[in-house]
Amino acid sequence: MIWLVLNLNRNGCKNKIMNYKDLFIGASLYFLGQLITYWQLNGQFIWEWFKKNPFLIACMGIPISYIFIAATKYSVSGFDGQMWPQRFVGFATGMIVYAWGTNHYFNQPIDTKTAVSLVLCLILITIQVVWKTT
Repeated sequence: MIWLVLNLNRNGCKNKIMNYKDLFIGASLYFLGQLITYWQLNGQFIWEWFKKNPFLIACMGIPISYIFIAATKYSVSGFDGQMWPQRFVGFATGMIVYAWGTNHYFNQPIDTKTAVSLVLCLILITIQVVWKTT
């Protein structure tokens, strides 16, 4: 399997197996779930229909939950059963989606503080993907 990568540390010891295909699927599902959640929660300020139909919008929570359940399943698999790394991926994708949505829909630009926070989110994901533990 080309998607299954076995990493070696400096001593040549085998580390946990990381499945990059599952990790990519999980991160993509987190991104999709975060995007739909952004619209669900903030759509009332963007579209009049959302404001007038809160019950129908709340019903979007069921498919959103399935997306997050699948995202968690694939991300945990991608990190070889580890729970913490997938949580950071979910958090960081949420921060990125929120920053984009707030800038795009509400014309609130990304200031220096938010930019630094987004860079830290990217660093967080990078640490979880690149830093191997035994």
